[in-house]
Amino acid sequence: MAWQRPSCVVQAMQLLRLQPLRSSASPLSPTHTQFLLRSQKANSRGYATGTSSDSSVQVVPEATPAAPAIDFDQFPYRPARIVPASPSYFSGSPKFIDHLLRLENLLAENERLPKTSPMHVPRKAWLKLAQFRDFVGEPVPTKKYKSLIKILQRINRIRPEIIPDYANNIINEYVRPGNPYGVKPAPPTLDEMGRARGRGKRKTSSAVVYLVEGEGEVLVNGKTLSEAFPREHDRESVVWPLSCTERLDKYNVWATVKGGGTTGQAESITLALARALLVHEPGLKQALRKAGTVTVDARRVERKKPGHVKARKKPAWVKR
Repeated sequence: MAWQRPSCVVQAMQLLRLQPLRSSASPLSPTHTQFLLRSQKANSRGYATGTSSDSSVQVVPEATPAAPAIDFDQFPYRPARIVPASPSYFSGSPKFIDHLLRLENLLAENERLPKTSPMHVPRKAWLKLAQFRDFVGEPVPTKKYKSLIKILQRINRIRPEIIPDYANNIINEYVRPGNPYGVKPAPPTLDEMGRARGRGKRKTSSAVVYLVEGEGEVLVNGKTLSEAFPREHDRESVVWPLSCTERLDKYNVWATVKGGGTTGQAESITLALARALLVHEPGLKQALRKAGTVTVDARRVERKKPGHVKARKKPAWVKR
């Protein structure tokens, strides 16, 4: 317990005790001087742990010097607390956050590089959510996965001729194996007999057309065009790719079609014939596109009137 400084009353009593000594002894006597020093030490603030040889006198301890810096090299053994190498070690999903921080740093390093337009960005099939979870080894939520894909897409927009090799190698780690956009099918060519093959679908009908240079003959399932399609509208639909490009007398057509009705078969042959014609003359693509022969959606289904099977429903105001 620390000693406390005496109060004013105690100091007055001590002065009264010193009066006889001051009258008997001279101010400069050694006895008077020692007594004053001893009383000054007694009045000074001290601690119970610092006592002198005289038990009645309290000694004030000296100031403790600052501790020197710790030299960690002098420890021969490994410290008890190991600092993790990953900054996200104590997070809920450390592996995913490591990947996220890695891509964010990569984006920050190459943010100033010129970008390409969205129409000319090289397409890459990124890992699906299930594949990415296996790749990371953690149950990554869908929202976090989408945020990582957005960063990959921003990095992928950098011009291919400028992007660093290390950045390209990093984003390729997240590309799906067997990238469907990376391997393009070989363009169709003519066979050894000079024929071009085209395939088309419409509703439930499917057709295969072989196109070869000739005098303009058309056979459908071994029949002439008039025998296969009695309606004039269907016959015009079959040869529409040749008539819109003014090549009716330049090619012979051999078509096989199955499934569906007459109209579906005629339109499936139209698409197959247009694709076969592009093998012979790729420059006709713009003309065929304007004519509407290469833009037919095979999944398009004719909507029937209300009340029939697979028909559209009546508007809400009709039921009132």
